[in-house]
Amino acid sequence: MSKLTVIEPATEKILAEIPAATAADIHSAVQKAKRAFPAWRKMPPAERVRIMHNIANLIEKNLEQLAWLESRNVGKPIGNARWEIGTVAQVFRYYAGAVERHMGTTVPVAGGFAMTFLEPLGVVGLITPWNFPLLIVSWKLAPALAAGNTCVLKPAELTPLTAMELEKIVLEAGLPEGVLNVVVGTGLEAGRALVEHPDVAKIAFTGSTVVGKDIAARAAQQIKRVTLELGGKSASIIMDDADIAAAAAGVPSSIFENSGQDCCARSRLLVHKNVLDDFMNALEPHVKNYRVGDPSTDVDMGPLISAQHRTRVENFIEGAKVSIIGSAPTGAGYWFAPRVLEPEYASDRIVQEEIFGPVTAIIPFSSEAEALELANGTIYGLSGSIWTRDNARALRMARAVDSGVLSINSNSSVRYTTPFGGFKQSGYGRELGSKALEAYSDEKTVYVRTDE
Repeated sequence: MSKLTVIEPATEKILAEIPAATAADIHSAVQKAKRAFPAWRKMPPAERVRIMHNIANLIEKNLEQLAWLESRNVGKPIGNARWEIGTVAQVFRYYAGAVERHMGTTVPVAGGFAMTFLEPLGVVGLITPWNFPLLIVSWKLAPALAAGNTCVLKPAELTPLTAMELEKIVLEAGLPEGVLNVVVGTGLEAGRALVEHPDVAKIAFTGSTVVGKDIAARAAQQIKRVTLELGGKSASIIMDDADIAAAAAGVPSSIFENSGQDCCARSRLLVHKNVLDDFMNALEPHVKNYRVGDPSTDVDMGPLISAQHRTRVENFIEGAKVSIIGSAPTGAGYWFAPRVLEPEYASDRIVQEEIFGPVTAIIPFSSEAEALELANGTIYGLSGSIWTRDNARALRMARAVDSGVLSINSNSSVRYTTPFGGFKQSGYGRELGSKALEAYSDEKTVYVRTDE
């Protein structure tokens, strides 16, 4: 049996070796989920609520252990990891509260009335990425369970450790055996088998646009429901009336946090020509002082996820003009200094393609119309920020930007209580908020005749 080797990015040492799941393992997990579905579906809502709160309680109880495991496995700063694990617990609590409020309607019709019921889909496949391992698991798993589904979860093979721990936690919390099945394997074998399995009613995937296209095509063969949260090339737009100091202080974390390995990263900086010099002067110390180092300490950024990924990022920016560069450690670890690039054209590869590293491209513009044209000038449409003191302009531009989530005078655009997802090739469907429950349900209409 082949094995997956899990590496600690900050040390390049082996953290774990795990048997790689096969298509047969996926089939076994799907059958377990299928057998568990009828009882989980029929379980009284109050009991499901109790179990989901228990899961949240146990996540909080094990927060330090999970955070350190996440930090070591991904290379993210321990403070960030603690925040993420704490948020995982909050996500489960949010959807625990939604179980008893996930209901249909009654509709008056001629000759009687109609009722709508929101029915669970059955077995759903969850395929999650390596950049926010347990956090994004919670975005999919919690609403899927709240809606009454059973799940097969395939975490990314680079970062499966916290998902494996979660499987133990949910059983301790009282989740019936088979309701959650974690299977660790490669995308080519385990992921593809999950997507193509005839007993899987839905796939929820977060990852690259290239893989998302393949999943959508394969799922289409069975008319299988799919939610896709894919790549991004998000822009921060700095208007000439923006608070330059605030924008310059806020922008670095929107690019470099999680080592830039974030589909929402603002990897393009569109800056009005009138304030370009002032903005760059204000931005430079923030980039150079961005603390890159041992993720077990109080730093802003850790290493990249792997040697292969670091090489990919390096190849992307080879030959590009660097306007500002920070610093990074040398020696063991997949280190990469944050940097701001100055492309020659808006059509350059570093402007158009997702680098997925601590890199952003600075692009000047001279008018609001040009800013919007540049912002919408990629195949992606996931996130972004608009920096301006003019509220009318902010709302006008927000409506014009082709993006699923946006923030104004802020870098924070994702909340677990609000819908999250992309436009264009950043995917389709929505996660988080009440919309996620709809994505894991089918609506059934039942007519009742009452006339004599």
